[in-house]
Amino acid sequence: MPDNNHTHPEIQFDEGRHWRAKIGYVLLATEQTISDDVYTLKPTGVGVHFARAPIPDSITNETLLAQADHLAPAAATILPDGSLDVVCYGCTSGSLVIGEDRVFSELNKGAPGAKATSLITGVLRALRTVGAHKIVVATPYLDEINQAEAIYMRKAGFDILSITGLNIEKDSEMVRVAPDYIAEFAASIDKPDADAVFISCGALRSLDVVEQLEQRLKKPVICSNQAMIWDTLRLADINDKINGYGSLLRDF
Repeated sequence: MPDNNHTHPEIQFDEGRHWRAKIGYVLLATEQTISDDVYTLKPTGVGVHFARAPIPDSITNETLLAQADHLAPAAATILPDGSLDVVCYGCTSGSLVIGEDRVFSELNKGAPGAKATSLITGVLRALRTVGAHKIVVATPYLDEINQAEAIYMRKAGFDILSITGLNIEKDSEMVRVAPDYIAEFAASIDKPDADAVFISCGALRSLDVVEQLEQRLKKPVICSNQAMIWDTLRLADINDKINGYGSLLRDF
């Protein structure tokens, strides 16, 4: 029989491993790149937590729009004790197809105490922060998503000089586009009058080449995961400067 009369010294608690901030990301079920990138850039004392929303291995306007109904249930599975500081929908195309206001609303149904954001929100904030207005955009997407992205970004006040996609539908193929190819592709679409190059899509391994590409093009290069991580850290009042991944994380 257990000795229930045994007296324990008073239990000592501290703030846990994630004493600075706790950030949650709702990812596509097919996502294979974002979590690695987040862990690469995560400052000490910041917790990063992930949930997944159902989607087939097909990235179209239709499959992305259907994600809206899954965001609240997914967000609700991340730290239900209410200690989450920030919650983010980690999909560039999904957040613009659904629309930021709907994304925020759904995320906060599941995580009412957290600041809600989305990947496209982080991108737009990042572009404004580096002072960019005229943008060229490189994507892996189908034309239907590129068209939606150009419209969305123009409504947000940006001059989209061009948007060029690789016409890939499967997320499982987007994650396999070689970083060196991404760099050459992004450089090939640059224009002299562009203020910045934006490489869209959390599935692409753009983080691996953003620093060298920025040095090569002599202008800001924003990529999805870099912008998302910067945005979620700053919303959580984590202002650490991170070197090696472009001027956004280093200077802002």
